[in-house]
Parts: sequence; C-alpha cells; structure tokens
Amino acid sequence: MLWGEGIRWRDGALWLSDTQGSKLWTNASGQWRSTPLPSPSNGLWFLPDGRLVGAMMHEKRIGVWTGIEWDTYVDLAPLGVGPLGDMIGDDWGNLYVDDVAYSKPKGEEPRPGRLIFVAKDGTSHVAAENMQFPNGLALLNRGDTLVVAETTAQRLVSFQVDAPGKLRDKQVYADLAALMDPEAAPDGIWGTEAGIWVATLEGRAIILVRDGKIVESINTGDALPVACCTDGGEHLFVTLADTAGEPLMEAIARKSISTMVHSYDLKPMP
Repeated sequence: MLWGEGIRWRDGALWLSDTQGSKLWTNASGQWRSTPLPSPSNGLWFLPDGRLVGAMMHEKRIGVWTGIEWDTYVDLAPLGVGPLGDMIGDDWGNLYVDDVAYSKPKGEEPRPGRLIFVAKDGTSHVAAENMQFPNGLALLNRGDTLVVAETTAQRLVSFQVDAPGKLRDKQVYADLAALMDPEAAPDGIWGTEAGIWVATLEGRAIILVRDGKIVESINTGDALPVACCTDGGEHLFVTLADTAGEPLMEAIARKSISTMVHSYDLKPMP
C-alpha cells in the first residue's frame, strides 16, 4: 500500500483507498487483499443500505462498488469538479465530498476548493466555496455540524447544517498550527462523541480535539498519520505512511512511500 486514504470500518472489516497505488484494499475476507483499479478512488463511505461508494479521484464522479469495479453512482462533471478528495455521509444517505483545488492553465492561480453535496436522490450542488484544500470531513451533533479539515490552512473549520446540503456560519474549529506544531496539517479526521480525531501528517501525531483544545495525543514516531476512523467503540484505526526519510512530496512523486494500518486501543469515555 502506497498511500492509504478514506479508511472506513463496516461489519468487522476495514476498507480503504490507495490513491497512489490505484487499488481498493480490504480485510473483509479475513486477510488483507487489494483490487487494482484503472483509476483510483479516494474518499469512501457506506450508504444506509450497505453499499460502498467512493469519490473517484480523477473521474468527476461518485462510484458504487460492485465487488469488482466502480460503477457510476452520481456524475459530477456538470459541476466542473477537479480532483475529488474525502467523503462522508449522513444517516439519510446524503453525501458531502471535497472538490479539491486544482491548477488552472499556466500562469493562473489554483482555484480554491469546494464542498459538493450529493442528495440521496442523486442530485448535487456546491455547498461551500473558497475552501483551502478541503480534506477530512466529520458530522457532529447528530448531523447539525459539519467539520472540514483545511489542510493547507492547517486548521479545522465548522459549518452549521441548516438542512442537508445547506451550510452556513463557517468558523474556525481548531487551529492546529497554533495548538500543536507549525508542521501539523490535518488530513483525515473522524468525529466521535469524545471529540474529533485528527491525522496530522507531518505533525506525526493523531490528536483528539474538543472545544478548541487537544484532549489526547498519540505520537506516531517517524510515521506520518494520513487517515483515521474508529469501529464505533474501543479501537482507532490509522493509516501511517513511511517516507524512509525522504521529504513527503518527493516520496509521493517517486512512489517510494509505503503505508500500513495500525490499531490503537481507545480509553473509555469519562
């Protein structure tokens, strides 16, 4: 596995996208197996009916997994999306997916990122604009609050969800550079009743953030935490990337990076 994104837990198994190796990984069979893909998925989510959907990184669509390949679930090309990033859904089957900033023609500045809302009936629209590399997503307070990692801004921001797909009142939820480390940048996040778990990449820690404060921190040594999720109970799962000492972007460009999945035991909630 080169770069593990979108890690999700379902029915005793983990699923994740290898965005650099263009594979879908799972241990649903009892051992880790990967399916090669012609084009990589990124963010993953399970719909209420159990189907796995994936944000197809370079294909301007949401795919639905058939067990062999990604069929089209929703076409997002009419919205002019660039590379698609992470994804999350609510209890009713609606989805939020990152439209990550992309480079315009030579000499122009990259377009800011956006959040795309996909309703359960398949319709879609832009839910938020001017995002600074939107990445991990989490829904809190029974879906009333959406938290988004802005990787290049090194912060989490929150929106009030007035109705599915209607966001307002963007605020800073946590400033990682100020709270933790000038190198920390949020990638994948996961919301729980205890707070939000954040994979901080070159911050080299997974942190639990609540009310603008760090309430727990797990050091990852030389490994870079990329994405995370829980099983809803006692375990936190994290993808950890090893660059073998190379600068991150160089290791990704050379595909000399490797990723493993690590499990951490969670402390009981007070």
